[in-house]
Amino acid sequence: MADLAKLTPGEKDEYISRVRAEGRLLTSEEQYALFGPGPETPEGKAEVEVEIEEMEPARLQQEQRERLEQDFFPELGDRTAPPPRLVQGIIFDLDDTLAHLTRPREELMAEGARQAEAYMRAAGMDDLPDDIAENMVKARLFAEEKSEEEKEEHIADDAMSFLLQFNGYPASTMDPDVLRRAVEIFYAPEMTAWRLNPGAREALAALHQAGYKLAVLVNYNCDRVFQRIIDYLGIREYLDMSLCSAAVEYRKPDAAIFEIVLERWDALPYEVVVVGDSLLHDIQGGLEIGALTVQVATATAAQVRFDNEQATGRIVPDAVIEDLHLLPALVEEWS
Repeated sequence: MADLAKLTPGEKDEYISRVRAEGRLLTSEEQYALFGPGPETPEGKAEVEVEIEEMEPARLQQEQRERLEQDFFPELGDRTAPPPRLVQGIIFDLDDTLAHLTRPREELMAEGARQAEAYMRAAGMDDLPDDIAENMVKARLFAEEKSEEEKEEHIADDAMSFLLQFNGYPASTMDPDVLRRAVEIFYAPEMTAWRLNPGAREALAALHQAGYKLAVLVNYNCDRVFQRIIDYLGIREYLDMSLCSAAVEYRKPDAAIFEIVLERWDALPYEVVVVGDSLLHDIQGGLEIGALTVQVATATAAQVRFDNEQATGRIVPDAVIEDLHLLPALVEEWS
């Protein structure tokens, strides 16, 4: 055994730590040297048993008990507050869900193309072909078809630029401000032809007032025009987010475009409701990310009606409504 008197304090501490860890192996002599003699019972003396009377419990009044239950773990906050709602936010489609066009889309595109042509000729592009307005409409429809096929948005500025390059205006010589303005004029008649559907404003206001996060998410090929439509309809005050495919290149039903909203809200898919008229774009997209879904079964575009007929039975929403006034109560029930 080491002579403790000859050890430095540091060596002594190290030694004691080591022998304590091996305490079961110490001899009686080592235990005595380290810890001193153990307690002894004097000879002839018997241990005296002490009787301890059982104590009466301290009874708490109801008010005291409730205060303790409430304040015992203050770091948990107010436990009397209602639990968080299961639904945190609602993602809306716009066209034929919240709003509709008051004139046929083909008529609006033709009018916008004529106005855009007049603007470009006034800006010095006087050698444009006679059928340029008609080709603007064709170029837009072709870009929309390609977007649907490829599941990636072809934006309006690119479609217009390609058309003008084909007609002798290379991008290197094209004034970008003229191009941008021509696109906006092309879309202007359509932009101002939107009107809210019955019950849309009331539903948005009620859901916003109730504290839900609201977003509008659409497939649209010109973001700045889309944002102006939101302002023109006067609904931005209710929205936490307004996003179109032209801003991110993803298109519904791609989960990536829905996940942008989920990330912004820090929400899980099952805490969100997706509302729209299209089974293929809105409802399928919502179901694929695991959200609740509501189909708005009102008047819609011919292509959407055809697609919905083909998808009926294969894509099934969680609920179907024909009146947006019914939506707040349905969301509250799910919450």
